[in-house]
Amino acid sequence: MRVGAIIQARVSSTRLPGKILKNLPFGSGITVLEQVIRRLKKSKKLNDIIVATTVEESDNEVIRLAEREGVKYFRGSNEDVLSRYYLAARENNIDIVVRITSDCPCIDPGIIDFSIERHLATKSEYTSNCLTRTYPRGFDAEVFNFEVLEGIYRTAKKSEEKEHVTLYICKNSHLFKTTEIKAPEELHAPDIRITIDTEEDYALLCVIFDY
Repeated sequence: MRVGAIIQARVSSTRLPGKILKNLPFGSGITVLEQVIRRLKKSKKLNDIIVATTVEESDNEVIRLAEREGVKYFRGSNEDVLSRYYLAARENNIDIVVRITSDCPCIDPGIIDFSIERHLATKSEYTSNCLTRTYPRGFDAEVFNFEVLEGIYRTAKKSEEKEHVTLYICKNSHLFKTTEIKAPEELHAPDIRITIDTEEDYALLCVIFDY
């Protein structure tokens, strides 16, 4: 059984273009995306890390970065992220998919591994720590079976269901065996955000990484 993290990454973000190629911390020579990849490399449960980007020329640098970091990559649709995930997982023979977004450079490998363990132990089809938000925003982890991904790839019709990979699952949770991961009381902080969508987010994360 192969467990793979698929990082959705593109340069043409609408809210903060180029954010995944920004240095974190400022002036470090390490990009936001590299920080995400390096934290995932600390996982003990992942067999593969795949950067899923687009066929747009602007994302050529994403490919070069993935190659420098020694991880796999896949190029697919710019808007249909669901198809990008499905084809990336199929090409790499992934049985269990861990969905990661490239604007969460504080992603925690311990939370990732715990989510994978719970997913397998409960024989779930979809496991998430963000259905009910208890962790800070930016620690998001979603785990799902390839068969589920293939099913929603063939079933989802609406554009928003193709843009947001797990939206169909969340809207139709009664169709899937689902496990929720909740933060322990000492880490319960759903009001905190440590993800990058704005210049203010970036400034805060530079301070955190400097510290």
